[in-house]
Amino acid sequence: MQSGLGVKAARVAIVVALFAIWEILSRTGIVNPRLLPSASDTLATLGDLLQRASVRKDLVVTASEVATAFALAVPVGALIGFLIAENRYFAEVAKPLLFFAFSIPKSIFLPMFILVFGVGFSQKVGFGFFSTIFIVIMSTTTAVESVKVEHLTVARSYGATPVQTAFRVYLPSMLPVLLEALRISMIFNLTGVILAEMYASRDGIGHQIATWGENFQMKQLLAGVVMIATIAIAFNELVRWVETRCSHWRT
Repeated sequence: MQSGLGVKAARVAIVVALFAIWEILSRTGIVNPRLLPSASDTLATLGDLLQRASVRKDLVVTASEVATAFALAVPVGALIGFLIAENRYFAEVAKPLLFFAFSIPKSIFLPMFILVFGVGFSQKVGFGFFSTIFIVIMSTTTAVESVKVEHLTVARSYGATPVQTAFRVYLPSMLPVLLEALRISMIFNLTGVILAEMYASRDGIGHQIATWGENFQMKQLLAGVVMIATIAIAFNELVRWVETRCSHWRT
């Protein structure tokens, strides 16, 4: 317990130290405050932005796009990854191609999504889905391969049905890898949607950040960055909490 509290205290201390360094660099003029507004001014601007109805509306738009892309990419990617892992021949054929596809920067495909879906909800969800599904497939494949053959043999020798095998053997064995993959997938998903909004969009928080950047509104731009970082950290901690609650499945 004390070790856990010590780790959390160290994390908070690092964040406070970074904000303090940021404040000092700006206040002392070491970095031009017009290019790097102070941390206190940025946080005050963030408070002001969150009180604007237009910003709250854009946050809702971005959240709905991220949630939709994530809800589509995770089950589809998990199913494809499971099917690949279950067939050794298909796995040997598909895995190198998956790594090849994963290594290609996804942003180069953004114009194609605009041509296919136009500028709107479908384009951003489609690109978020595309940015996420490869990491889900690869993580699921790794998770399935981590299941011990002995456990499957015992379950099947006792007459376990496919559903029982899936929920009593596969899922508990895969859960640690899957939860870790879930966190990483959300990072790719959030990045994909924000990138699509910044590239071509009429709403969403990514569109707002791109507009602030184009107009050199540095306080608003940095406040937007802090906003996105806070959302990503909140989701990461939520999945970590779920992981802790499900830890008994590993035993």
